[in-house]
Amino acid sequence: MPEHLQKKQNSIQQALMKNITSIIDLIGENHKREGLIRTPKRFAETFQFLTSGYNVDFKKLVGNAIFHEKLSEIVIIRDIELFSLCEHHLLPFYGKAHVAYIPNGKILGLSKVPRIVDAFARRLQLQERLTSQIAETLMKIINPLGVAVIIEAFHLCMMMRGVEKQQSYTITSSMLGVFRSNPATRQEFLSLLGNVSTY
Repeated sequence: MPEHLQKKQNSIQQALMKNITSIIDLIGENHKREGLIRTPKRFAETFQFLTSGYNVDFKKLVGNAIFHEKLSEIVIIRDIELFSLCEHHLLPFYGKAHVAYIPNGKILGLSKVPRIVDAFARRLQLQERLTSQIAETLMKIINPLGVAVIIEAFHLCMMMRGVEKQQSYTITSSMLGVFRSNPATRQEFLSLLGNVSTY
């Protein structure tokens, strides 16, 4: 990491440590207690990792992993595990993404799709927005005939607080290009995917 970026990250870490120390004291704990002495640093490092998606350069992420191929069949990468933070309560949501596209002269290295999912998941998020961002980014990068993204996730803000429903999960989808305009293509994708719920 370049020195100026490292300095910026260190400055952010110090600010996060200062703020979480205040929160620990505000809830009635003692941040100097043995079990909490290193908690501010641990929290800062964890939070920086969980929000590292803001710093992703997608051109560098994709690199040279775009290949020219005359293919027109559906490509599906399913069951991509994801972990994110709900922007409303800063509590985690987690689940799986299923991503499909139909090439239009270009294909993307398979490992890049989960990396794109992670880049957007490691931000403060809404599941609905996350789903759309993944689809729109794939459209922009390889200009396929269509992209389909389905995410199913459990939200701890529903499980630990509020309605406290442990078995409820949320399904969102984004269909672009032929997956939106052609019902037969969309149905083929859903049939290949099968019952999306793997829980």
